[in-house]
Amino acid sequence: MNSMLSRVRAVAEQMVTSPEPAHARTAIIDIGSNSVRLVIYDGPRRIPFILFNEKVMAGLGASLARTGAIEPEAKERGLRALGRFAHLCRSMKVAEIRCVATAAVRDATNGPDFIARAKAMGLTVELLTGAQEAIGAAMGVLSGIPGADGIVGDLGGGSLELARVRGGAVEQTISLPLGVLRLPQIRAKGPRALERSVAKMLDKAGWTPEPGLPFYMVGGSWRALARFDMQLTHFPLPVVHQYEMTAARAEQLTRIVSHVDKARLKQIPAMTGSRVPTLPDAAALLSVVVRQLKSSRLVVSAYGLREGLLYEALPPEIRGHDPLLVAAEAEGEAQARFRGHGDRIDRWIAPLFTDDDASARRIRRAACLLADVSWRANPDFRAERGVEIALHSNWVGIDAAERAMLGQALCSHFGGGVAPLPALERIARPDRLQRAILWGLAIRLAQRMSGGVEAPLAVSRLERHDDRIDLYLRAEDADLYGEAVERRLRHLAQAMTLKYRMMNS
Repeated sequence: MNSMLSRVRAVAEQMVTSPEPAHARTAIIDIGSNSVRLVIYDGPRRIPFILFNEKVMAGLGASLARTGAIEPEAKERGLRALGRFAHLCRSMKVAEIRCVATAAVRDATNGPDFIARAKAMGLTVELLTGAQEAIGAAMGVLSGIPGADGIVGDLGGGSLELARVRGGAVEQTISLPLGVLRLPQIRAKGPRALERSVAKMLDKAGWTPEPGLPFYMVGGSWRALARFDMQLTHFPLPVVHQYEMTAARAEQLTRIVSHVDKARLKQIPAMTGSRVPTLPDAAALLSVVVRQLKSSRLVVSAYGLREGLLYEALPPEIRGHDPLLVAAEAEGEAQARFRGHGDRIDRWIAPLFTDDDASARRIRRAACLLADVSWRANPDFRAERGVEIALHSNWVGIDAAERAMLGQALCSHFGGGVAPLPALERIARPDRLQRAILWGLAIRLAQRMSGGVEAPLAVSRLERHDDRIDLYLRAEDADLYGEAVERRLRHLAQAMTLKYRMMNS
């Protein structure tokens, strides 16, 4: 792990896709109403890798609605977590720690004492306002879903933040006292009490609904609810980021989750036992909010406040980098035999695919950047390894269908054949998978032609005509056109129902 990370950091300074310098190791300590969490990051600033992630379900806000204070036991549990986290940050040589607290510490009468005791441990706690919390969550969504255009809802233990995002910016925010730890007291007042409370709070805050916008779900309880839906629908890709549901699904889940045995919920992968009790209230609030906002659909974001704090601190030129391509290049560089030439591969095969739209070109480029990630694998499992990386790596800025295209491209590139994978046919349209197969075969030709280095691609080029593919080589480089290259060119041409020939340039 350490050698891998050192390689990633070493190449970050010279990456073509995102020419940004390597950044010092950073950490976010997030003191929430439900949990206290430490995340340590390293790697490219635009999309850093998570080195370490730990949370403690301290429940700082559990008694807030009833007593107005953090319970002594919860307070000590949270402070013990902070002491451990501070020690780990020192051991891991973290250069910058940002420690933030949200609704529980902000609203509790004994919040100042909690902050003072954290300071004695060497941690300066930044007390976020509700508006700052909403902006942070919204920026997190924009970091992980750059084209997000709609309403971000961040459900925590003590509060619900709403933010309007559009054009890469946050336009309007509100913070409401509707965290999952407060909801039982509201719902106990009657079956319509939550609906009335939400409507009244939105009206008081001056929030004007814009019907038909997507609702971006942030927060552990809503992510857990999405995982529950994935189990119910047998969704084939267990990645919650950018998982989508209809707006009507929120009300259906409210009914379903209230009748499901808690033991069954605990068996759901990645479902922590501490989240299970919050699911009925989280589902009820989601149903009410999307009804009040007249949302068009639900989109889950794995990115929220912590990622938003990092993203917000970046200069605009780095914010503008594509998170998928930055991560794909870093992964490709770390795994490759030679210093990367993924961009060269993409430019080399691009003449064959001039009708790809912008979204397709982006996924094709990611596949090219990952063209050498499986070389260490057993040859019989290289295609499988490529699919695994595409489907299950911690990418953002990519939806399920695009992951499937990326997986199919890498599968065909690494010798997985020219038939769509049955598992991927459940995720992406057949025409998109067929396109990805052609990308894979073209990348396979490029890698055979070049031997995995850049120079042979620099002295050759491909052209597509109505009925054929031409591979051009200078006379002095013609010996690069060996039998293996000819065979892969033939396979590509056959898949594209074209003829082929080698030409002197």
